[in-house]
Amino acid sequence: MAGVVHRHHHFARRGYRQRVYVERTKPLEQYTTEELYVRFRFGKADIEYLVNLLRPKLQHRTQRSHGLSVEEQILIALRFYACGTFYQVVGDYMGVVKSAVCDVVRDVSITLASLANEFVSFPKDNQIAQAKRSFFLLGNMPNTIGAIDCTHVHIQAPRENEWEFINRKGRHSINVQLVCDADLIITNCVVKWPGSVHDARILRGSALYRDLQTNRPDGIILGDSAYPLLPWLMTPFLTANTPAQARFNTAHCRARCAIERLNGVLKRRFACLNYLRAEPQKACNITLACIVLHNIATKRNVPLCADNDAPEPLGDPNQPPAFCQNEQTGRATRDAIVRHYF
Repeated sequence: MAGVVHRHHHFARRGYRQRVYVERTKPLEQYTTEELYVRFRFGKADIEYLVNLLRPKLQHRTQRSHGLSVEEQILIALRFYACGTFYQVVGDYMGVVKSAVCDVVRDVSITLASLANEFVSFPKDNQIAQAKRSFFLLGNMPNTIGAIDCTHVHIQAPRENEWEFINRKGRHSINVQLVCDADLIITNCVVKWPGSVHDARILRGSALYRDLQTNRPDGIILGDSAYPLLPWLMTPFLTANTPAQARFNTAHCRARCAIERLNGVLKRRFACLNYLRAEPQKACNITLACIVLHNIATKRNVPLCADNDAPEPLGDPNQPPAFCQNEQTGRATRDAIVRHYF
């Protein structure tokens, strides 16, 4: 029977198993668009878009009676991303067994993660001018093309190298670097480092750092004091000694709040990112999948549901400032911005 889950009940005396058929749910037929937003974070048209996008990689080669359609796989994964609960709970809700949910979340996450380069890209050409306009409207900060910060995705204690994943707050996590524009589109991400690694270390080990050090961008990125001051990476004055420096810090704070808002939106939209019961590699795939889905949702103007309106996560104010051997060129750039604009 297609569209059903086979569950086996054991009877020891007779030595056979009885099959019980449980109908799978059909969310696209059952729920309105608003109800789909609440349960899956996407509406019907958005889910159909995702089905068509992922079909080439998720379509099963065999059409067995118990095979899951691409639509069913995506709905199961979206339900997990949206609520972050146990696989068994998701399976009961969707009418599939726990092992199927585990397999589907793995497969859909890997497939979405493979699309990161397509949906996460640093602004180029005409996009740069638009990014600068948006940041200036947001906080009166000139020449800004991005804001950078890290956010921790908490995970269960890994079986290997467990100590590497303990962050400054004593919890196991993946430290995820994100860069966004003023519209909260993620333009760069690094999803691989254990929670014990400092934000500045993640930046220095990234392809973004190597690219921008070699090819100076037409604009600046804003970071907090955990980052080094570089010609293309502006941090605030630790102490504002003049009114102009104070105005710079105020504008910097207003514009940089985009990345803090993004971190909050990302974890409200996909509650699974608040805690993943997964080993690091799977947790990274799930996180990258959610990043891709966030950009798709933002570009398609998918509303953020208010039912899961958790407070935005705050940065770690106790993280020590980054050490940089030579910040002279960065300091000169920042001083020039203060002189000309503030």
